[in-house]
Amino acid sequence: MLDIQKIRAEFPILSEKVNGKPLVYFDNGATSQKPQIVIDAEAKYYQEINANIHRGVHTLSQLATDAYEISRVKIQHHINAKFSHEVLFTSGTTHGINLVTNGFASILKPGDEVIVSSLEHHSNIVPWQMLCEKTGATLRVIPMNQDGELIMEAFEALLSEKTKVVTVNHISNALGIINPVKYMIEKAHAVGAAVLIDGAQAVPHLKPDVQDLDCDFYAFSGHKMCGPTGTGILYGKEDWLNKLPPYQGGGEMIKEVTFEKTTYADLPHKFEAGTPNIAGGIVLGTAVDYLNNIGFHNIQKQEEKLLEHATKRLLEIEGLKIYGTGKNKASVVSFNIDGIHPYDIGSIIDKLGIAVRTGHHCAQPIMTFFCIPGTIRASFSFYNTIEEIDVMVEAVKKAKTMLS
Repeated sequence: MLDIQKIRAEFPILSEKVNGKPLVYFDNGATSQKPQIVIDAEAKYYQEINANIHRGVHTLSQLATDAYEISRVKIQHHINAKFSHEVLFTSGTTHGINLVTNGFASILKPGDEVIVSSLEHHSNIVPWQMLCEKTGATLRVIPMNQDGELIMEAFEALLSEKTKVVTVNHISNALGIINPVKYMIEKAHAVGAAVLIDGAQAVPHLKPDVQDLDCDFYAFSGHKMCGPTGTGILYGKEDWLNKLPPYQGGGEMIKEVTFEKTTYADLPHKFEAGTPNIAGGIVLGTAVDYLNNIGFHNIQKQEEKLLEHATKRLLEIEGLKIYGTGKNKASVVSFNIDGIHPYDIGSIIDKLGIAVRTGHHCAQPIMTFFCIPGTIRASFSFYNTIEEIDVMVEAVKKAKTMLS
């Protein structure tokens, strides 16, 4: 069992007050809060070893380089990548997805097809649309049902020898639905397609095993898993990363430059042009260590309790509807109350110190499917409590009374 109060004491912001009320932070799907150990690690880098990496012979540069590469290896082991050079540092999930779509611009041709799902965040729709416009490929969409689940029969029907890429999120940011990605990867590979998994919403809740999944690419952000903003990882199988051209040109990603020809560096540096977010990359390793010390089994048990309690309590409110009612869910509840705009509910409960997200959550096709302008999304983390959920429920009831 987790000592939740001890854990909460490790997050300075959780003791803050908002509008004179104790903060209840239920916007973890947007970004997680940071424990003191992560905050201290960021300061420690700048105070003790701040230097550019991979280029200097002086001591600070070597210390910073070692810390950065140790973090890469930590993340390799965390996601069970075969090689550390399959782990690329990025600025976040969006960066990773764009890196891959840029590479496929030299591979796809008219008549080829890319399959995305109707559950995707805009970051895993728009880059593929841009790629299809550039190459003449066609974008196909896996439909969803009223429970917010992807329809597997329709997915299988979309697959053909024309399918070159399948991309899907591991967990929906808007609904919390956990997609059957291992099954989808197997089916996509059967027709020779590459698969990218958007893991942004999954990594706070579980440890992805990229070798077990057998995905070709897996992208995620650090700031959703207790790490710094502006950090992320793109995992790519070695063969695929060698096939794709560099995403950006500049320092670090080169082996030799002349005005006649440039040759590129080996992996992973081929895709890491310029000075990276060194502090962020190092501290992402600290965040990974922190979560592993807590244990993802413990995290999942706590979040399952929160999800079950929140679902039960919210459904006590007359006129409240939850979107995303599939069997397999992460700790996200997305809901509306009949006749009341989600923004109005969110604004009122903010005055009571409760942070939730309202709107389309950068997933407008989902809202279009349900014929709604958006939802109120409460997304929970392991450091949240049952008592906080009860506070939110009472606040929602109050808001409903005020707005009815």
